[in-house]
Amino acid sequence: MFSEKEILATFEMIKNEHLDVRTITLGISIFDCASTHLEEFKQKLEQKIIGYADKLVSICDEVGDKYGIEVVNKRIAISPIGVVAASYSRNQMVEIAKTLDDIAERVGIDFIGGFSALIEKGMTKGDRALIEAIPEALSSTSRVCASVNAASSKAGININGVYKLAKIIKQAAALSAAEDGIACAKMCVFANIPQDVPFMAGAYLGVGEPEAVINVGVSGPGVVKRAIERALVTKPDADLGFMAEVIKRTAFKVTRVGELIGREVAERLGVKFGIVDLSLAPTPNVGDSVGEIFQALGLESIGVPGSTALLAMLNDAVKKGGSFASSYVGGLSGAFIPVSEDLNINQAVTSRCLSLAKLEAMTSVCSVGLDMVAIPGDTSEETLAAIIADELAIGVINNKTTATRIIPVPGKKSGEKAFFGGLLGEATIIEVPQGSSKDFITKGGLIPAPIHSLKN
Repeated sequence: MFSEKEILATFEMIKNEHLDVRTITLGISIFDCASTHLEEFKQKLEQKIIGYADKLVSICDEVGDKYGIEVVNKRIAISPIGVVAASYSRNQMVEIAKTLDDIAERVGIDFIGGFSALIEKGMTKGDRALIEAIPEALSSTSRVCASVNAASSKAGININGVYKLAKIIKQAAALSAAEDGIACAKMCVFANIPQDVPFMAGAYLGVGEPEAVINVGVSGPGVVKRAIERALVTKPDADLGFMAEVIKRTAFKVTRVGELIGREVAERLGVKFGIVDLSLAPTPNVGDSVGEIFQALGLESIGVPGSTALLAMLNDAVKKGGSFASSYVGGLSGAFIPVSEDLNINQAVTSRCLSLAKLEAMTSVCSVGLDMVAIPGDTSEETLAAIIADELAIGVINNKTTATRIIPVPGKKSGEKAFFGGLLGEATIIEVPQGSSKDFITKGGLIPAPIHSLKN
């Protein structure tokens, strides 16, 4: 039960501090839809997904209205198509993507994730067909999201797969050049992908998950910023240990709200409640920025010296607060630093306070990785693959999830702007260091798993 004090604090967060439930994601297992006949498979997909999701949007809206807390995005995550539809060709995979897009439109959701493959040790025929379908699939649909897990702490890094994916990303950018390569914004390349993450573009439903499950993504960078500012008004000499406690307590409150909403939606849908993912996921709106938290705690801008240490503190405090609030915290839970989706972070790139090298360093302590980063369109496939490999290496060595959602913007160079619209915002194209990585990447093979993977 919420106390009177908690209720009043939550009301303030909703009214003035941009608190919302960023996403409710309905996970649906589609393994029982598998068929060697494409039309039969598509019919089964339609029946299964619509059967579970037909009332998802209306129920989310009703529960949101009941508590006065907006559920911003309603999404679906399905079992990885690279596994379920392994017998199909590249062209048939594109047809499947279009079917999923049609289904998503019919039930009124924002995105559907699960056009996914798991290739950390190698690619099957089904994986290869799905990956080769990604450029056309993402550029010809509006709601389908793709993810590929190309590395893990147990398996290592599949460099052949990473190089292949770099070529695919370039193709996807070219096919959506008129929209600054926006197809790439719907694709993530992961190390150690979680099976229950509710945030796109990485969401899919893992093999060990239930038949149907509600996973909740709660966000609150504006709430955290205002809590910090209030604390500093009452205690101007507060040190960083004290501020970490403030963040932890705030994360606790936000997580409680997310679980309350998620459990009621799950109950009304008649499905299992899964996890709450408390990730500070910003929007392009003023006051809803992770970057502004850095300024509230004393840094001139995100990206200046001290940013990695501050982000580590922020991420840890968020996780501690969330884990105390709920026994079912999962997904990623921490702080996201998506460049285009955070007005303040994008301004730091524009002012050159934040470089690609510093951004990569910060991803070693945050929840995801190089997220919504726009780079020059003439970046070579080999350099792109090397950037991805660097990011995956951070995840593999540190036994954490990292990912890249990177957009080589066709026809544009560093310092220019890319415009994606909506929650995706706009991005200043970041400079990529010069120098060739070709001889390294083209060697291919599998970078072995680190020694600490031997834990049995």
